Amino acid sequence: MTATTSPALPASPVSRVLSVPPAEPAAAAAYFAARLAFHTDVADVHAALAAGAADFTVVDSRSTPAWDQGHVPGAVHLPTDRIPDLADAFLDPARPVVVYCWGPGCDGATRAALALATRGYRVKEMLGGIEYWIREGYEVETWEGTRTLPPDPLTAPLDGADCGC
Repeated sequence: MTATTSPALPASPVSRVLSVPPAEPAAAAAYFAARLAFHTDVADVHAALAAGAADFTVVDSRSTPAWDQGHVPGAVHLPTDRIPDLADAFLDPARPVVVYCWGPGCDGATRAALALATRGYRVKEMLGGIEYWIREGYEVETWEGTRTLPPDPLTAPLDGADCGC
């Protein structure tokens, strides 16, 4: 080996992260824009409601006992299996709907969103559901009044500020 050459380095293995390469920027932008058309998160819903936004209706798709345990203040209660019978009586078809259920381990909000969309409603699913609403320290209404639990430090800043995202 001379001073101007170096030994060949072994090729580093491709990680599982990049075993499927990232999409091209234009495709990624289209995907993420579409994803945001279908989803919102609890922090954005809370901020909009706290600011007095009246451009969407929040729908809780859980059962009555679950609703009674606590729900987003001002939400409309439409259990998923009752949507075909009750949606038109409780929702304005011209107003977008944000639907939620228990949390990220539950497809209840997805089923409710599908039921509403097939009936002509514009709908978004609130990611995290009531679980993350509560874990982020937001107030819930119950049949006994309102309550607030402290934020979970694994999901929300303890100082009450938003995460900055």
